[in-house]
Amino acid sequence: CKHEGQGTRGQWSSKLEFLLAVAGQIIGLGNVWRFPYLCYKNGGGVFFIPYVVFLFACGIPLFLLETSLGQYTSQGSITCWRKICPLFEGMGYGHQVVVLYSSIYYIIILAWAFFYLFSSFSSELPWASCRNSWNTEFCLEFDLKATFNRTFPENSTSPVKEFWERRVLNITGNVEDLGRVRWELVLCLFLAWVICYFCVWKGVKSTGKVVYFTATFPYVMLLVLLVRGLTLPGAADGIKFYLYPEPTRLVDPQVWMDAGTQIFYSYAICIGCLTALGSYNKYNNNCYKDCIYLCLLNSGTSFVAGFAIFSVLGFMAYEQGIDISMVAESGPGLAFIAYPRAVAMMPFPQLWAICFFIMIILLGLDSEFVGLEALMTSISDMYPSFFHTGHRRKFFLFILSVSCFLIGIRQSLCLQGGLYIFLLFDYYSCSGMTLLLFAILQSICIGWVYGADHLYENIEDMIGYRPWPLIKYCWKYVTPVICTATFVFSLIKYTPLKFNNTFEYPWWGYAIGWWFTLSSTLLVPIWMVYAVISTPGTLRERLQILCTASTDLPENQVKKDPIYHQQSPERKLPSHTTDRSTWANFRDTGPL
Repeated sequence: CKHEGQGTRGQWSSKLEFLLAVAGQIIGLGNVWRFPYLCYKNGGGVFFIPYVVFLFACGIPLFLLETSLGQYTSQGSITCWRKICPLFEGMGYGHQVVVLYSSIYYIIILAWAFFYLFSSFSSELPWASCRNSWNTEFCLEFDLKATFNRTFPENSTSPVKEFWERRVLNITGNVEDLGRVRWELVLCLFLAWVICYFCVWKGVKSTGKVVYFTATFPYVMLLVLLVRGLTLPGAADGIKFYLYPEPTRLVDPQVWMDAGTQIFYSYAICIGCLTALGSYNKYNNNCYKDCIYLCLLNSGTSFVAGFAIFSVLGFMAYEQGIDISMVAESGPGLAFIAYPRAVAMMPFPQLWAICFFIMIILLGLDSEFVGLEALMTSISDMYPSFFHTGHRRKFFLFILSVSCFLIGIRQSLCLQGGLYIFLLFDYYSCSGMTLLLFAILQSICIGWVYGADHLYENIEDMIGYRPWPLIKYCWKYVTPVICTATFVFSLIKYTPLKFNNTFEYPWWGYAIGWWFTLSSTLLVPIWMVYAVISTPGTLRERLQILCTASTDLPENQVKKDPIYHQQSPERKLPSHTTDRSTWANFRDTGPL
């Protein structure tokens, strides 16, 4: 099937470009700094049991759902849902709000990583000693030879922690004081945005070429760090802590909650990016096999990254003579405190620091610019005649990038208290509750409104056969039930964000956080109400219109072909895809 406008819209030059782009999007910092820690924290090897359950019950089914919808419709997230089921078009808008929030705050991690990378080109790593202008009298250098017989003052701090808090962030003392602009971070943020812009400015033509480097080189760095880590003393102890099973943890609901949120967090599902990336595939691309391979690659990368991280943390614990639980951290604490401290203890520390932060930058970079490409795709597909003319798309991308850059500064991410705002973004805007709610809605829409069998027939038309039958039942029953249970549990167990698990945010901080959450999720019911009100007819007729797929989908184009009517009855498409032409003109050109 050849779709109208496909020539101007563009396609991936090869299947490999699609695979690398998706791999770059889903394989990011969460694989390195979140999964290994969750595995250690939640019972070691037994954590893989709930992880695999969520992978097959939710991860792979939703991954295939979004990718196949994009490939089938050749549309971004918003117009894809408009064509599949107009009643749920608000979900596409909600997806883009989440991606926009993510684009604004996620890139600050690249700014921090650039700061560390530039600081690594020095004769001595600046976080390895207390002989710097930003160090305090409480700074205490780590002395390997004196570790076991040394008493540390209660208020002492490490040079790596002071470098992070006093040099990089120059963080303020409390959440309500955001301080001044950190101009060095602004410059690093500007550099990150410039790189992202030029990775996306020509659409998939540029994105597809850049990912050859950004999606593969992190594996080289990860392999180098893995080999180095495994050769360090104490590495075996670190790996033991990483994988040592504690079967009793399986009865803890929090372990299952962490496994579920990690699947949603690391697979980039329910934010519309997979739909946008899949939309640039050729119609007959085998998206089913692609999804299986990419999911296995993602989880495999997380597993291997755990060895690279915990072997080094085991070395650090061994050198200090302390338990590994005292050095194991997650998130920014791992990337900018724990791992740099371990690197400072190695021979040739500058080399390993440069390798590590290049890996962090590339892992974050392709997740950022591929997400930006997905956002641009969704917007430009709403007005293709406008954005596919001349340089309008590039100009709009420039405006969007500059706006996000300025918002990042304005929203305090580059202030001394920027870490406080960053954690608000991370905790609320892309939270597990938001993604779980979108997962429930997507499953209901495809499983019960559009029809799981209907989508299976669409996939069969594209790849020539039907996927594993279990996936269909996941869309209809398993995924929505598990996601609903996890969503309810997350509401029951909800605790407000606390900085360092100690300092509470002021009321306006939590108000901002819930705005991040509700501004995306509420778009779904708001759109439903608007769509029902603005559609003509009785309530039943309105719902029938809004729950009927568009007439310009490939299956309907085939049915208009005279050859179709010469086929035997068993070769024709099922009756529930019949063109409801009475409402087609209004639905395709009206407010929906």
